[in-house]
Amino acid sequence: MAEAPTALRLDEAGLRAARSDLDEGAVTPAYGPWRDDILKLLNGALATELICVLRYRRHHFMATGLESPSIAEEFLVHANAELGHADRLAQRIVQLGGEPDFNPVGLPGRSHADYDEVNDLKAMIKSNLIAERVAVETYRQMIGLVGDKDSTTRRLLEDILADEEEHADELKDWMARA
Repeated sequence: MAEAPTALRLDEAGLRAARSDLDEGAVTPAYGPWRDDILKLLNGALATELICVLRYRRHHFMATGLESPSIAEEFLVHANAELGHADRLAQRIVQLGGEPDFNPVGLPGRSHADYDEVNDLKAMIKSNLIAERVAVETYRQMIGLVGDKDSTTRRLLEDILADEEEHADELKDWMARA
């Protein structure tokens, strides 16, 4: 005979705890020991997005060749999308009581993606495709790590991941055109 499922009930202790430490805003005690780890992950993602903005913008201005005008404009579109991701990550870091790390010193070391100074259009596309694939993998891993520890951050990461996957698919298509 199957056991009856237990009723879904809210954690009353958690609700009581939410009534204290009001200066923490939305960050309740349930975030517990994971908040610092999540902030570190988010700052790493922020650094990655900033490096991608810089790389895409450089490629936008340096792209030359028959297909370069349309691809250069797409590099700018991607740069702006990455900047939007950076802004959303920074906003979430602040919501969690952290400080977004925009310090340019050490930025490449905090980033998961590389910055490069290639000048060949096909090499630019390849470099950006590699960076997008690294971003896809990074966000997939972060989503797994965050799991149910912070559903708001997880949804943010999932949303950014969808954009990064779209960017990677576009770059793959451009590789054939360049």
